Amino acid sequence: MLSFKITKLDIFQSYFFGETEFRSDKYKVNIQNQRRGKVLKLPFEIKPKTEKIVVRVSGEGDLFIEDYLPYKGESEWLEIDSDEITYFLADHQDQCDTIEIMYE
Repeated sequence: MLSFKITKLDIFQSYFFGETEFRSDKYKVNIQNQRRGKVLKLPFEIKPKTEKIVVRVSGEGDLFIEDYLPYKGESEWLEIDSDEITYFLADHQDQCDTIEIMYE
């Protein structure tokens, strides 16, 4: 499992943009709706055994949303295209502090 700490997350017209930390490295994050379908791209390569990966955004207590997203390779940022996650963040943006990527 990969765990990214959300250090900044701002809302724009139809997407979220911010910064995360992973093992003391800083990465940009972009979370938006599924205009191009569900997508997960990471700022480094992984080799998952399955095509779809669980992406969970969570906060204190039992607050979380998760979605199964197809891994589409490496990008310069952490990119998440998911209607479910985007709409959840619209209501809980300031309460979420972690993005978890769970894969085999």
